[in-house]
Amino acid sequence: MRLPRCLTLLLFVLSISAFAFAADTYRIVHTYPHDPHAFTQGLVFVDGHLYESTGINGQSSLRMIDLDTGRILQQQPVDSKYFAEGLTAWRSTLVQLTWESHVALVYDRFSFRLLRTFSYPGEGWGLTQDGKSLILSDGTPTLRFLDPTTFKEVRRLTVKDRGKPVSDINELAYIDGRIYANLWHSDRIARISPQTGKVLGWIDLKGLLSSGERSTPEAVLNGIAWDAEHHRLFITGKLWPRLFEIQIVPEAAKNKAR
Repeated sequence: MRLPRCLTLLLFVLSISAFAFAADTYRIVHTYPHDPHAFTQGLVFVDGHLYESTGINGQSSLRMIDLDTGRILQQQPVDSKYFAEGLTAWRSTLVQLTWESHVALVYDRFSFRLLRTFSYPGEGWGLTQDGKSLILSDGTPTLRFLDPTTFKEVRRLTVKDRGKPVSDINELAYIDGRIYANLWHSDRIARISPQTGKVLGWIDLKGLLSSGERSTPEAVLNGIAWDAEHHRLFITGKLWPRLFEIQIVPEAAKNKAR
């Protein structure tokens, strides 16, 4: 039976649309130990060093981690009044957000000495930078771009997937001209255009850490770090016992291999 021309066209468009937005997956390159008590809120790899921000009032910290062993090489406790969140490096500093206190902490990257603080409206969730601006998420579909010197808002962007706003945007990383963002309580990472806010694709990390290895329902994906020099992508989560170096497997490559 031949389908009507209009129905055939509709099915073709739907199949193309589904393919265009099908999620990429991953291949594990290497597995590293990670502190299973670290409530990971931010992860940064810069100049050969891995830095981590951990949360929870009274347990929040800034850390430098030995990648191979997971050992804490350097640590700065955060005042118990703060629930630490996202983290990024800017030149010789590290900038750490707090959740509901509207305060960011700026440290010397080498000594971990607190240099200054600055305030911002709304909550602080994830943080990254694109070489020009700091990029802040707050759990809404809005990303805010801040001047790294004055910390004033420069512009904002609404993240949308096929025209619909994307909520619960959390940990951020800026990789090869794209913003990578995980969604809270999700094993997916969005690739976002920093010009338009459009989701350009998804990465499905389901199964990266099994449910049996997650100690609580809050042990969710929440750490993305990029080693720009060696093109390595690191992923971990809150209370995860392991950190993974992964390689993205494009959906097109999967289809070709079938």
